[in-house]
Amino acid sequence: MKKIKILVAEDDAHIRTGLIDTLESEGYEATPAVNGEQALALYKTNPYDLIILDIMMPGKSGYDVCREIRTQNSDMPVIMLTAKGEEIDKVVGLQLGADDYITKPFGVHELLARIEAVLRRAARSRQPAEESGDTPPVFLFGQAEIDTVQYRARKGGEDMDLSAKELELLKYFYNRPNRVLSRDTLLNAVWGLDYFGTTRTLDQHIARLRKKIESEPRQPSVIKTVHGVGYRYENRETD
Repeated sequence: MKKIKILVAEDDAHIRTGLIDTLESEGYEATPAVNGEQALALYKTNPYDLIILDIMMPGKSGYDVCREIRTQNSDMPVIMLTAKGEEIDKVVGLQLGADDYITKPFGVHELLARIEAVLRRAARSRQPAEESGDTPPVFLFGQAEIDTVQYRARKGGEDMDLSAKELELLKYFYNRPNRVLSRDTLLNAVWGLDYFGTTRTLDQHIARLRKKIESEPRQPSVIKTVHGVGYRYENRETD
């Protein structure tokens, strides 16, 4: 059986060694990186299934590495390590596209549970579009044409790439027009019941989607916010 490959970028030698030993004892193939520059070099020359990034590293920070990875690959699973109590680290990491975060100090069981959860979500996201329901391969969503095969939104002659999570959200909304969907419902449907993150992740994905499918993203008319509850896809053609 092929081993799952995990890249671990952590400048603290004690923590890095502990992470590598733990992952290898669980059957993963773990590769260490002592800083952000080395992490990017390894990422560009080797295939990985998941990347663990410490935020505070000399030179290129975990933020910098995550940002650069996301410009090349919107679906690579990324878990960020953040210092205890520093909420801003978590928020910025999620805004940059991290899939989850772990606060130091952390226990082995929490680490392994979060890794397994992120890997499961990534596996579900990679399923072919035809396996994910009755959504047609191309459909209209507001003023945008959504191509589920090429992961693209086309609006006003402009093509924009969609991440796996953005596409899953669009398909979920498309199949439930004019219904109020709570944040928890959307998180469970797209990220899975075992998701450990916060609703901020969902809100950031919705904000990015609005820029791609709304005529006026700051005054959305397609994906409407239902304050205190969640969101509603307004499709007047079904009224």
